Amino acid sequence: MGKNKLARWAELETFDNVIQHRSEIGFGIDHPIKGKWRTDFFRNNNPLIIELGCGRGEYTTALAEKYPGKNFTGVDIKGARLWRGAKTAYETNLKNAAFLRTRIEFINSFFGEDEVDEIWLTFPDPQEGKKNSNKRLTCAWFLNNYRKFVRDNGIIHLKTDNAGLFRYTEKLALKNSLEILEATADLHSGNISGDILLIRTRYEDMFINKGLKINYLSFRLEKNRNIEELY
Repeated sequence: MGKNKLARWAELETFDNVIQHRSEIGFGIDHPIKGKWRTDFFRNNNPLIIELGCGRGEYTTALAEKYPGKNFTGVDIKGARLWRGAKTAYETNLKNAAFLRTRIEFINSFFGEDEVDEIWLTFPDPQEGKKNSNKRLTCAWFLNNYRKFVRDNGIIHLKTDNAGLFRYTEKLALKNSLEILEATADLHSGNISGDILLIRTRYEDMFINKGLKINYLSFRLEKNRNIEELY
């Protein structure tokens, strides 16, 4: 293990904008922050948006800077990557940006009912192949988990360079009669305008430079609608 990684893990422990997974947390066992992000962490009643698989936290910090009236939490299991976003938020005094180090499978242990307004999925692992479909962050199993803490009709955003993941998620939303807000297989073609174009991650720039298209999909997640899988 590299010295830089160890140093980053150690520094991560000192940041007051980071919550790390405790060994006793698991399925059905809740962290004390659950249901208390507004009252105990951000200390305001602003909307809460989370980024799952946030990596270096570029989206989380950029959104927090652009929207000071909203709270943002980036979630990732890899502490050495999470360190970059947490350090940026710490050094720039972004009080509306937080980071949570945990596995996304345990996400329900950290967020309470109706606590989250929107979810961003920025370039998640596409988990290609039918046998891996239940590992995709947009599969029915994950969407049904999100329903437990996302408010009714909360928005799910997906940005991906993987056309297969984009098509799968769009078909899943259509099958379950979820309201699709935006859907494009080429985000930068000029057909969509607004804030979605203003923030680009390092990976997004890499994909664009390789000539790959960026897919974007957003839809509303109904709290009382059980999501059924495609297959």
